[in-house]
Amino acid sequence: MSIAGNGVVTHTILGCQRARKTRPVLLLGPLTRIHPLHFQHTLRIPTDPQLHTRHQHLQTTVQPCAQSTSTMSLPVGGRRDVPLEEARAALQTHFSTYQGAKYAEGWDHLWSKGDFLPWDRGNPSPALTDTLSNHTDVIGHAMIEEDGKTRRKRALVPGCGRGVDVLLLQSFGYDAIGLEYATNALKACEEYLKDHEKDYPLKDEKVGKGSARFVQGDFYADEWLEKVGLDKDTKFDLIYDYTFFCAMQPPMRSAWAKRMSQLLRPDPQANLVCLEFPTNKPAQAGGPPFASPPKAYLEHLSHPGEEVKYDAEGNVMMNPLAPSSPGGLERVGHWHPADTHQIGKDTEGNVQDWISVWRHR
Repeated sequence: MSIAGNGVVTHTILGCQRARKTRPVLLLGPLTRIHPLHFQHTLRIPTDPQLHTRHQHLQTTVQPCAQSTSTMSLPVGGRRDVPLEEARAALQTHFSTYQGAKYAEGWDHLWSKGDFLPWDRGNPSPALTDTLSNHTDVIGHAMIEEDGKTRRKRALVPGCGRGVDVLLLQSFGYDAIGLEYATNALKACEEYLKDHEKDYPLKDEKVGKGSARFVQGDFYADEWLEKVGLDKDTKFDLIYDYTFFCAMQPPMRSAWAKRMSQLLRPDPQANLVCLEFPTNKPAQAGGPPFASPPKAYLEHLSHPGEEVKYDAEGNVMMNPLAPSSPGGLERVGHWHPADTHQIGKDTEGNVQDWISVWRHR
């Protein structure tokens, strides 16, 4: 990263030089129920002047970057670049034999072979890098004051894959844990850590580097917490979800939301950060990855553990008048990141992914 004389910050993401001053950001205060058609066009401004969350308007200038054909690539390992539709069809065929309780076994089987991992980007999410670097006004920094003392925030990446985002969080100063159910994915994490930890330089000398640990376990159980020396009631200051929600079969999403609510610390400085993807995939196309538009996150996280209805085509059916449930999370930030993996862009290079930030009420 460098700063030019005109004050423009330039940095390289996925081999593209981008110049960025500011970017349109939509920050939301406590939400009631918003009709899905209002997501991109309506800003709800809290009526209580004492609320700390306020809307902001920033503008971005991005230099053009060469675009490539959309593929689900395998930068670290695997046989080749796989065209998007071919990869998704192959995943559906694979998981047709791993239904119900066997679903998690399907992921471990793919990791054990290692030659077809179409979700594995081999490098951290540019959207997470952007969030950690440029949206500290929403998510804060890696250090936190607690009981008169300063400590590092605890971060969790469930379904962490090869662990690239765990190492990124570590470089920003977080004590980060990557959780994987697939034993062979955990092996990939350890190998990647050994070979690539030096590829993640310290971001702030004053903050220092945090720690990075990987653990095998069931996201919905507590045993993995004890494996890393934490109490079973431990809560996290930051949880990052990317390609985890969209990997869940829709009937599993209610449990996903409940568990996120349980693991997130009930504090205004603790955040669940979701990279919403794929947002424009037709629901009837199935998955994984399953269609994950913003309204799906909103409905499930507002009603953790409760049944959310879907129509015959697989679209979330929202009830804008329904109150949030006990333990429900509120969305306090929602924006298109400055950049994201190529798979999250349209054919013209426009970012289709969203970043959403959630807290306990």
